[in-house]
Amino acid sequence: MNFLPDSWILNELIRPALDIIILSFLIYRIYLIFVQTRAVQLLKGAFFVVLVYALAFFLQLNTLLWIMNRLATVIVIIIAIVFQPELRNIVMRIGQGNWFNFSSGDKVQHLDSILSAVEVLAGRRRGSLICFMRRFGMKNVLDTGTRINADLSASMLITIFGHDTPLHDGAVILQAGKILAAGCFLPLSEQADIRRSFGSRHRAALGIAEVSDTVVLIVSEETGAISLAYDANLYYDLTIEEIRSSLKKLLSVKEEPQEIGEEPPVEE
Repeated sequence: MNFLPDSWILNELIRPALDIIILSFLIYRIYLIFVQTRAVQLLKGAFFVVLVYALAFFLQLNTLLWIMNRLATVIVIIIAIVFQPELRNIVMRIGQGNWFNFSSGDKVQHLDSILSAVEVLAGRRRGSLICFMRRFGMKNVLDTGTRINADLSASMLITIFGHDTPLHDGAVILQAGKILAAGCFLPLSEQADIRRSFGSRHRAALGIAEVSDTVVLIVSEETGAISLAYDANLYYDLTIEEIRSSLKKLLSVKEEPQEIGEEPPVEE
């Protein structure tokens, strides 16, 4: 009986399969980064330039080919300048992200308590920023605030945002049922098309959503509207049920029965 040599199996089967698997993985992760950083505009611009060049090449449009060949370096520089925020966010995502982590991060507990506190704060027109940390670390943001590492509860959130405490102006960072820090400062969004009516609180929420996978829950101090920011987008004036549904999906929250002695939802 003839057996295939090990070298043939390695060269003809294992290596091509490994090549395809690694390439597919890289394409998938890069696609996720592009989607989450709104760099689809960059892809559209690059695709348009390639399409024009391909048409000029196949149709033998010599003048257009000559111009594009001469301007190739300039076009690259122009793209780098115009899409500088998107390129910077992509590099930050690559540097921060855990490429081999496919989960959504720690599951958030006490969702009902969080939303109950948010309803109270919205009714009182108390501006709030609540950040749910997922895969990407936020050490640089945590260092701007005060470390708390306290158990998450509605009363704690209302205490921080419901009164003029030294921590109420910044953001609260949550992870795994803990309040890691409060009074944290978030980077402001650089988007040019953001609504002029949005203040620094909404711009800060959108800013952190542009450079990380953080989900931010915002309460407007002016209108009491409750909003969500994630994946470089801001969803303004949502209902509690819409926010509950989105958070369960984004944070993989599972419904759990309330335990004896667990803090009940806070009512205004």
